[in-house]
Amino acid sequence: MGALRRRLRYGEGPLHLLLMLASFALTGYAGLRLLAGGQWPLVLVWFVGAALLHDLVLLPLYASADRALARCTAPRARHRAWTGYVRVPAAVSGLLLLVWLPLIADSWDPAAAARYEAGTGLPGGVFLARWLLVTAGLCALSALWLLGRTLQPRLRGAARRRRETKQRSAPGS
Repeated sequence: MGALRRRLRYGEGPLHLLLMLASFALTGYAGLRLLAGGQWPLVLVWFVGAALLHDLVLLPLYASADRALARCTAPRARHRAWTGYVRVPAAVSGLLLLVWLPLIADSWDPAAAARYEAGTGLPGGVFLARWLLVTAGLCALSALWLLGRTLQPRLRGAARRRRETKQRSAPGS
């Protein structure tokens, strides 16, 4: 009865509650570490700027692109079936660009790449090329998946027609 009462009050089981509390603790720890360096005004400006950039620029931009994609494919009956194969890699690539934009933008600046390399010991001018490769890989994987999903019913239909033809032409049928 106690477990039922807790579930009714919280809505989920105790494992979910434990995972949520651990997640909040980890987020709080990361936030404290981030703000402990005394750069909290810069972090605050970055978060507000990112929210404004997303809401005022990026959201209308990708909503318009998605609407244009849907409008261009609307005359075809199966447009909804394959637009997801364009939306998903585009969204993941855009998210990666948004997260790694400072390092991708620094790929053009040799001085910034040298500072990054001196600070981390890792090469600094490779982020643009890597982002482009990841984007190309996501698009290629999505295209292959779409091709497989498109050819699968056709191959099944061809196999079924061959079986039917063999059954009709078999002697004694």
